[in-house]
Amino acid sequence: MINQLGRFVGVIHKILFVMKRVLSIIAVLVFCLISEAQSWQPVEGNIMTRWAKDVTPENAWPQYPRPQLERQDWKNLNGLWEYAIHPAKKGAPTKYEGQILVPYPVESALSGVKRMVQPADKIWYRTAFTIPKEWDQQSILLHFEASDWETEVWINGERVGIHRGGYTPFKFDITPHLEKGENKLEVSVWDPTDTGWQPLGKQVLKPGGIFYTPVTGIWQTVWLEPVNRTHLEMVKLIPDIDREVLVIDARLANTSSKDQIWAKAYFNGKKVAEVKHRAGERIALPVNNPVLWEPGNPNLYDLELEVIRKNKVIDRAKSYFGMRKVSRAKTADGYQRILINNQFVFQNGPLDQGYWPDGIYTPPTEEAMLYDLKVIREMGFNMLRKHVKVESRRYYTWCDRMGLLVWQDMPNGDRKIGPQDPDIARSEESEKQFRYELKQMMDGLYNHPSIVMWVPFNEGWGQFKTAEIVKLVKDYDPSRMVNNASGWTDRKVGDVHDIHNYPEPASPEPEPNRAVVLGEFGGLGLNIPGHMWEETNWGYRNLSSKEELLYRYETFYTDVWRLKDSKGLCAAVYTQITDVESEANGLMTYDRELMKVDPKLLKEINTGNFIVAPEFNPYGGLFNKKDQVAIRAEKGQEVRYTMDGSEPDRSSRLYSGPIVLVKSLTLKAKAYSSSKESRTVTADFKVTTFSRPDYKKAYSPKYRAGGDFALCDGMKGDTFADGKWQGFHGEDLDVTFDLRIAKSMSEISVRFIESQANWIFLPEQVSISVSADGEVYQVVEQFINKMTPSEQDNEIKSFKASLKGQQKIRYIRVFAKNIGHCPEWFQGSGKAWIFADEVEFK
Repeated sequence: MINQLGRFVGVIHKILFVMKRVLSIIAVLVFCLISEAQSWQPVEGNIMTRWAKDVTPENAWPQYPRPQLERQDWKNLNGLWEYAIHPAKKGAPTKYEGQILVPYPVESALSGVKRMVQPADKIWYRTAFTIPKEWDQQSILLHFEASDWETEVWINGERVGIHRGGYTPFKFDITPHLEKGENKLEVSVWDPTDTGWQPLGKQVLKPGGIFYTPVTGIWQTVWLEPVNRTHLEMVKLIPDIDREVLVIDARLANTSSKDQIWAKAYFNGKKVAEVKHRAGERIALPVNNPVLWEPGNPNLYDLELEVIRKNKVIDRAKSYFGMRKVSRAKTADGYQRILINNQFVFQNGPLDQGYWPDGIYTPPTEEAMLYDLKVIREMGFNMLRKHVKVESRRYYTWCDRMGLLVWQDMPNGDRKIGPQDPDIARSEESEKQFRYELKQMMDGLYNHPSIVMWVPFNEGWGQFKTAEIVKLVKDYDPSRMVNNASGWTDRKVGDVHDIHNYPEPASPEPEPNRAVVLGEFGGLGLNIPGHMWEETNWGYRNLSSKEELLYRYETFYTDVWRLKDSKGLCAAVYTQITDVESEANGLMTYDRELMKVDPKLLKEINTGNFIVAPEFNPYGGLFNKKDQVAIRAEKGQEVRYTMDGSEPDRSSRLYSGPIVLVKSLTLKAKAYSSSKESRTVTADFKVTTFSRPDYKKAYSPKYRAGGDFALCDGMKGDTFADGKWQGFHGEDLDVTFDLRIAKSMSEISVRFIESQANWIFLPEQVSISVSADGEVYQVVEQFINKMTPSEQDNEIKSFKASLKGQQKIRYIRVFAKNIGHCPEWFQGSGKAWIFADEVEFK
């Protein structure tokens, strides 16, 4: 009995010892995981989105990356890797600098690094992985969803291959290089950014204006996949709604003559069609009475594909498709129209740059990416233009699922040309690379029903052999529209004539053989403090309030809907869905925290279900007693208004002429038609003793802010985008300020701005004159500007005039000569602007 008890106690001791060891190991593992997680933190500095807090090394883009050809087995390699930024000429680094969170680009806050990689350097990555035992006897593919730009890969010290391209997926068969147990993966990436000729979109080494922070290296998911040596390599799905058939072009790796493809289609879980056919030939899968995919009604069929050899399934993948047709034809109204499923659908959407303050090119999470698409749909848009960037394949799948049409730009590179310039002549290497990446983009996105238009060139960026490239795209994919050049440099080929017009909408003249579209317009800028990338922001037209933004948007879209009927306009693209870095012309802030306009109101406007609200002139601000306010409305509407702050209705005062102001008040007004009413507009007016400036040269009402006193409103602004600037388009500024009573002063200053991206330049000449009686003026200072290019856009410069001692001055006159047209050194044409504000004195 005692011996048995002893043996029992001994067993208990052993169990406790083993448990203690296991707990120790678990504790070490937990500590290591915690330490690893704690070693990564987003880099602070600029604004972040709300989704940044959800990013961890364990959940960095965990979703399956290829929804159009999905296999069950895969392994995600996203997470913490080692990195080093190293001179390109020196080869591999001997020591790595720290950890980076893949797939966020090294320039982003979410990478944990946030460093710019120069063209003389490469970024190196290193990580390790093991192959699951159940993958034995299979080929192992290493996938990169996107890495910018020249990516070279080593497995266990052996070079696997190199890929050139920044936007499309690529893969390597790494099977011959693998070892049992742990395998070492090393990656180097070189990117010349805007010092090279490769496709790069809006990436520049010195961000500013309409160009942004660059991206170097891995910026989408890296993953492993086991496949049979014979497997589906690429599948092209071609819907034909007229013949009620889906054509399947399935390409196999290492196929034999007796292999078969078995295709099965399902709708709402029910099998609707299947066919078994010899591999290597196109397959016609009948889809009887197809349920069509269209914007707002995104019906999708599920597709199963199996590779059969000797009655055995050797490869299996899931996909999906939409029965959708894109075409162009003359409709009953006599215009060439873009048709979806043989019906004209006016395509209306925002320009979408695809930039994020915390991830740059990479959305923080899929939820963040989805938010943008949901907002676009919530605002009543049925389309978006993906601007000189290619997104992840999951992005387009969500567009498919949401019923959003997509115009897909090819990211541009090489040299830029002006509107009147001929196409550039690319080098042989540059041209070859462009064609390669263009085809890669089209191959990768071909099966997405949401994509309805390819845009090979934007505003003359890298534009070459336009007719030849358009033919290449059309021959490669005859099922979609081809836009030969969005804006500026139309070569009269392709399916559409696309113009850009800022800020107001416009339309090309109707054409007999092409549809006409408005590829960009708008750009209404509104700064939202606390939600800006940097303090100095800009827009194509800067506004001072959400109310003014909404009014301008309404008036713009009133014209858009008119142009649809009067000029045959088929589509419009508004700039843009979000602010981006120094651009403040988004409908949302860059951090996606605030909507600048109520989405419900936008939906009414974007679907044509609205009447334009009335407009006050001046729109609030300072006024003198007995000044008048006019209320403008669309023809045929009546305007009702109140002066006590109450909500107007059909029984309120009917506007019939200017309203005389005698005290500070709040005006509200609403426009009515027979069956509709507008939203209410509100303006606050505040009485002042500061008299109205006397403009001897007409000023532009497009850029007023704070009423007629915008030029000298008594407020000290900090930036171009504060809405307090006055613009003069091709005209001189000539204004006199009456201070009511003479004031003692020794210095006078007036501020001007230069923003070359917007054709805004410092005046050619500035003179400041003063007078005590308004009759005799003395010039106290005169400046001559030689118009050399500025180092930086949106630069504010003050012109100061010093008086001789303290003088009693009542009148200040400021004259600024506009250079009229853009100077020769500026790549552009048309009239130049000057902007002025903040005439101050001491």
